Amino acid sequence: MSQSLSRALQILIELGEGERSLDQVAASLEVHKTTAMRLLHTLEADRFVRRDDHQRYHLGSRLFALGTMALAQHAIRDVAQPHLARLAAETGGQAVHLAAYENGAAIYLAKVESTHSVRMYSRVGLPAALHATAVGKVLVADLPPGERDAVLAGIDFRPFTSRTIADSAGYRDVLARTREQGWAEDAAEHEDFINCVGAPVRDEAGRVIAAVSVSVPDVILPREGVRALVPQLLAATEAISADWAGRSS
Repeated sequence: MSQSLSRALQILIELGEGERSLDQVAASLEVHKTTAMRLLHTLEADRFVRRDDHQRYHLGSRLFALGTMALAQHAIRDVAQPHLARLAAETGGQAVHLAAYENGAAIYLAKVESTHSVRMYSRVGLPAALHATAVGKVLVADLPPGERDAVLAGIDFRPFTSRTIADSAGYRDVLARTREQGWAEDAAEHEDFINCVGAPVRDEAGRVIAAVSVSVPDVILPREGVRALVPQLLAATEAISADWAGRSS
């Protein structure tokens, strides 16, 4: 990858976390301000970046259109959407997610927001921690052994809470259990007040192509109560898998 392209992509990732000044962008890239300004002006001209009246840089409107098109290309999202909405309603208005594995990351493709006042941090298009979320565990558990080993070798087992899995050995045990029981859980491992269960969506050959999860704040349901939602979750993922298999018939 060319250095200029790499730096431009780094700018977009940086702005995805919040607005930045020219000085901040230059510092992040470890380049002179003139180099950062040239890159920002190029991105601004094509509407990938916009500059406000205070000379702060933000993501631009061009990315909205690209994001919409990217989501539209994920056909599984369209197939799953009605089932996600139904699952959210059937579980009492809980948050429901759809995620897929892409280039070493679990990416949220769709989300049905909880109807409760307590909300969890997650956004469509952003990655889910592979070692600390139910969807991450479901997606990694189904990878071929060689690819799974490579993923584990690259995971930074940084703790999000006191319950986050701390090392690859513990993670391997969880992945084996996930394959055996057919679902995974996040027991307050990513956010210390959220419990979550996740299950796979499979294609005609039985390969996992996505994962669905139900996430519930512990003030709404305790961990065992969230686990009790697994049958409804599995019914939803089986229905999505069936619709996916029958989409061309």
